[in-house]
Amino acid sequence: MRIILESRGMRIILESRGMRIILESRGMRIEDHERAERELRTLNYYRLSGYWYTMRDVDSDVQNGREFFREGASFDLVMDLYEFDERLRAAILADLAPIELALRALVGHHLGRIDPLIHLRPDALGHVAKRPSKRNPRQTEYQVWKRRFDQALNKSKEEFAAHYREQYESKVPVWVAVELMDWGMLSNLYRMAPENVREDVAEICRMSAPQMESWIKCLNILRNLAAHHARIFNRGFDIKPKLSGDGRLDVIRDVTNRSFGQLTLIRYLSHELGLPDRGRLPAVLTSFPDNDLVPFSRIAAPPGWERHDLWVPLSAEADALSS
Repeated sequence: MRIILESRGMRIILESRGMRIILESRGMRIEDHERAERELRTLNYYRLSGYWYTMRDVDSDVQNGREFFREGASFDLVMDLYEFDERLRAAILADLAPIELALRALVGHHLGRIDPLIHLRPDALGHVAKRPSKRNPRQTEYQVWKRRFDQALNKSKEEFAAHYREQYESKVPVWVAVELMDWGMLSNLYRMAPENVREDVAEICRMSAPQMESWIKCLNILRNLAAHHARIFNRGFDIKPKLSGDGRLDVIRDVTNRSFGQLTLIRYLSHELGLPDRGRLPAVLTSFPDNDLVPFSRIAAPPGWERHDLWVPLSAEADALSS
């Protein structure tokens, strides 16, 4: 792998050895040169830079990172943080999967009670379905959603999808249709649902429909970030979820746009939906690498977070996983 740097208007292409030398010249301790060069070659200099960014020496006058690292910065710590983030992404995806399936089932069931084909009848959906789409103002929210759904149905290799295409002119009952939807499509269907359906689904999780909608949107973004290998650790999120008055959420009211705040949404929904608690997220957070440069507090978890009601693993299986 090569990296291109700008220096006085000239482009400089560096191999992984050159990258390693630059890091060392800036004060990063690298004990295993071979490993560092291998990781720089296979993981990408810029991907790893997100993990050493907070190790840089900072000029207190301009609050701008200089080109040197603070004492104690090491490539081993960079990799420890990177591997922690890998485990965190894997746990997020694993814990979101059953939440996604539960939401599919709930949305499909409650919509199907009104009409098995309600998703094919925009007139029976809520007012959001009739709004002009932000992405394409010439079409409604429903028309944009329906085009995506039709594509998913037509491309699906599932036997049930082929059955409905061939035998029922693609008229798939909504409780079947949800199984073809990704999280984004399901999120938009929930947004377009009649208000009573939105409230019924939200009430199961002890929140209002606007709150549930914001949570689904936040978790869709989090899921996409994890699936595309983006850094989750020490990240700020643009969208904040709307919280209910549940006292268990007090711990994140000021940090809903930070990693711990977003992860707590997962823990809350898992509890409220009655899903098995494998203890993955608590186990990963307790594995954060102990160091003096990049503290665990950057995740925005408060002291004693592991004793909080939503973060204590519920099952013996979770205890076994964390041991």
